[in-house]
Amino acid sequence: MLNGHARMGLLARVNTRSIFARLSAGLVCSCLATAGYAQVVSQATPVVITEPQVDIQAEALAKGLELEKERLWSDAVRHYEGVSRDFPKNATLYQRLIISRLHYDVNRRYQDESFLASVRELSTSQALDLYSEVLANLNTHYVDNVDWQRIMIHGTAALEVALTEEKFVGRTLANVPPAKIEAFRQSIHRKTRNRSTATRFDLRGTVAFVAQVAQQELGLSGTATVLEFLGGTVSTLDPYTRLLSPSQLDEMFSNIEGNFVGLGIELKTDEDSLRILSVIPNGPAEEAGIVAGERIVRVENSHTKEMSPDVVADRLRGPERSFVSLTVVGKDDQSREMSIERRRVEVPCVENVRFVNPEKRVGYLRLTNFQKTTRRDVERALHQLHKLGMKSLIIDLRGNPGGLLSAAVETADRFLRSGKILTTRGRNTSENYEYRAHATNTWSVPLVVLIDHDSASASEIFAGAIADSNRGAIIGETSYGKGSVQGIFRMDTAKFGLCLTTAKFYSPSGRAISHNGVIPNIQVEPSYIAARPNDSGELTTDLQDTVLQRAMKHFQATTRSNSSIANRNTTSGVTSGTP
Repeated sequence: MLNGHARMGLLARVNTRSIFARLSAGLVCSCLATAGYAQVVSQATPVVITEPQVDIQAEALAKGLELEKERLWSDAVRHYEGVSRDFPKNATLYQRLIISRLHYDVNRRYQDESFLASVRELSTSQALDLYSEVLANLNTHYVDNVDWQRIMIHGTAALEVALTEEKFVGRTLANVPPAKIEAFRQSIHRKTRNRSTATRFDLRGTVAFVAQVAQQELGLSGTATVLEFLGGTVSTLDPYTRLLSPSQLDEMFSNIEGNFVGLGIELKTDEDSLRILSVIPNGPAEEAGIVAGERIVRVENSHTKEMSPDVVADRLRGPERSFVSLTVVGKDDQSREMSIERRRVEVPCVENVRFVNPEKRVGYLRLTNFQKTTRRDVERALHQLHKLGMKSLIIDLRGNPGGLLSAAVETADRFLRSGKILTTRGRNTSENYEYRAHATNTWSVPLVVLIDHDSASASEIFAGAIADSNRGAIIGETSYGKGSVQGIFRMDTAKFGLCLTTAKFYSPSGRAISHNGVIPNIQVEPSYIAARPNDSGELTTDLQDTVLQRAMKHFQATTRSNSSIANRNTTSGVTSGTP
């Protein structure tokens, strides 16, 4: 810990498609293109695009607007994030992403009991102190220079969005006529446009002013107003910076530690349910008879198709020894209702340790995330395989969203004899650091690393280090491209946290990971991961995993090539030595 935040560096990306239920586990917003907001998003650099690109981008926008119209905010965010990566200079797509994210965030906040308790318990003055503390951290630690005018506009936009959302209005303005709410919403930008945004202290004054006016005109809680400004300030800086409610802060540190209170299941969103990808051994879900491939269609009294994955995760969390009711649909399409006790669950980050080719002694392990226990768990798995005669190794990072920077570095260090592992650079010079290999008695076994588009952050540190050092082959598809480091800051003024982007990281060769990802040596189209359910809920086999099969062919080809070289060297009177 350094300067009050988790200096080890959190690298996990937000992933709404797959969640660990470590569970503990007309367009309303079109009006937001006010003069000030439009000015912000128009700052994207113009780019000349061809007619086919125009058509693709127009189609992408149309699809996103349809999702917005249906108020499917998590789907809209996921869609706009994808197309914004493809068209980073399209200001309109970026604007829609920001707006959708604001809608998504306010709905999630107002389903979070710990956040709602804070709205009730914090005074306006305490909320303003929290706002000031967050701004101070941005000023000191954020990776880029902070544009205070932009911060204010995004905060104002967040309040505008909140005033259109039923969950916010129902909790804070239940008895206020809709016309009165709309009139105030339309006036917010006008009330703030002439106020100074030169310093963060000016911003506190403006937010205090808006909170006072909202109280006078609507009877809106000053605390609720300030927290919406705060939410907009944080969530629109970049995809990974976010405000953490008290429960989210606890969950974050539980994930880092590798344990949590919950059911012990990993979930992935389906069309109208949540697919169970894996069940942690000896956890509550396994003891209740839940198996991989089954689907959860209801949590308590709510259908999962009506909730985002994050909200489902919030519903599944709860106090230790409390119970949650589920409706689970089996592989035979028969549903069953059950009540499962939430308990503390130890999360293994290494799974499916085995030989994928017993004859050739090809070892395999899947690394699901990078947490405090990762180096220890990987080392145990390697010794287990070594005792059985391992001759080569496949490390599967597909679907691994990241985790701790320190865990990624430590794991890479066990396979590298020397050289750089990565470099971090931030606006604050304390974030500039070069990590180098230094461990003794490293593993020299021939290595292949499997990645896909969902391999992100800490996964990319490991894969990038292996690739740049030529330590092993990288097989699969280009990784996600999340090349930034987040610090976790505990706030002093209230029980909130701040997940803040503090630096960017670069591979040993100096390549930026952000937006680029790690490019595999051997490109293979993605397939179902072995021992995980396919779309039908059936567990896939090694033979059905085309990426895994390609990795084993690589070892076979490498072995033949090395044998051929050894034969030639022997013929010429030169023997092949062992490094």
